[in-house]
Amino acid sequence: MAETLWAIWSDDTADALHLRREHLAAHLAYAETIVDRIAVGGPLRDGDTDLGSLILLRVDSQAEARTILENDPYYRAGVWTNIQIRPFRAVIGDWVGGKTW
Repeated sequence: MAETLWAIWSDDTADALHLRREHLAAHLAYAETIVDRIAVGGPLRDGDTDLGSLILLRVDSQAEARTILENDPYYRAGVWTNIQIRPFRAVIGDWVGGKTW
């Protein structure tokens, strides 16, 4: 059975740099508690500047992805805006062992 992946894409708010620094330790500690459900995640960048985040979660539903997101200290602190949660299907690349067709 193919795993279900959910992509969470978010932009940073205007005050995100300060908020990221203030809540980094709590954010990383939370990420460690859900690492088994994270396919990949990290900041979206422009040079040395974080502009947002992309997280691919292995969960059963959009509701579960949203719950995980809403429990993240970065979310609670207001780091992210314009959040999108969409199903993602990996069809090519080393994650899927080449191609799926």
